[in-house]
Amino acid sequence: MISVLKLGTMKNYYTTEKYVNRFLNQKLKLSDIYLKQLNYRFICDFEQFLRTYKNKKKQLMLSNNGVMKHLERLKKMLNLAIKLEWITKNPFNQFQLRFDKYDRQYLTERELELIENTHYNNGRLERVKDCFIFSCYTGLSYVDVKQLSLNQITRGIDGNYWIYTKREKTNETVKIPILPRALEIIDKYKITSERLNNEKVLPLCSNQKANSYLKEIIKDCGIYKNVTFNVARHTFATTIMLSNGVPIETVSKLLGHTKLSTTQIYARVVETKISEDIGNLLIRFKTKKQQIKAESQPTFF
Repeated sequence: MISVLKLGTMKNYYTTEKYVNRFLNQKLKLSDIYLKQLNYRFICDFEQFLRTYKNKKKQLMLSNNGVMKHLERLKKMLNLAIKLEWITKNPFNQFQLRFDKYDRQYLTERELELIENTHYNNGRLERVKDCFIFSCYTGLSYVDVKQLSLNQITRGIDGNYWIYTKREKTNETVKIPILPRALEIIDKYKITSERLNNEKVLPLCSNQKANSYLKEIIKDCGIYKNVTFNVARHTFATTIMLSNGVPIETVSKLLGHTKLSTTQIYARVVETKISEDIGNLLIRFKTKKQQIKAESQPTFF
């Protein structure tokens, strides 16, 4: 498992392991347990432990989906144990993971424009703002923006600049045409990169700091949404691509998804696009009605 999982994913598994150990120590008064001793009751009790676990300030630590993610990781470990023939029956067979569905947060065209038109003398805020906007126009995740190097930018067959890279999360190859707004941001920091002999395209700080600075930026813009760096990726899929008529199959390729269903979770067609499509439909209805009326008129010679 260690050889195929990314560092961030491994950290999540280590966190799940900590919760399992706390459950064993605090509820079962055990330091360890045999795999064959795990049963449906164990899973249910562990779920309840996660749902009621509080920190030192007596605050609940996990949402429903947080609980489900920990159970999902434990289930994967037990599936592996079955493949290795360490156990014969998975206690999760009768247990159903229940995730709450949430709409993916994204920025509207107006909100994105507000951020673009906000400028800072403060270097850290200006850099994070520019990197966030770059992500909005390329669909790259935080880690992919941070690791983007100059040698990953090249001319395409159309003569325009493209990004050729692999997604850190899935290792999927993605080819993204660089839109004019994203190209402006690359040019803005190009001189800095060359002067510092730095092959990285953009100067991006840690994920934690970037999200902290983003909260300042969003507040300054008068936007009342919980915005993290990942919102840029959803904005690219929804506001930049789908809302402007780009087919979902193309969006899926640009995001580096292996399945179309994954893209459908990220993106949605907004009301303006629905209104535009219905407007076009009404025009076609009207045109068709006029054609039928014209054809039904008698012709005199």
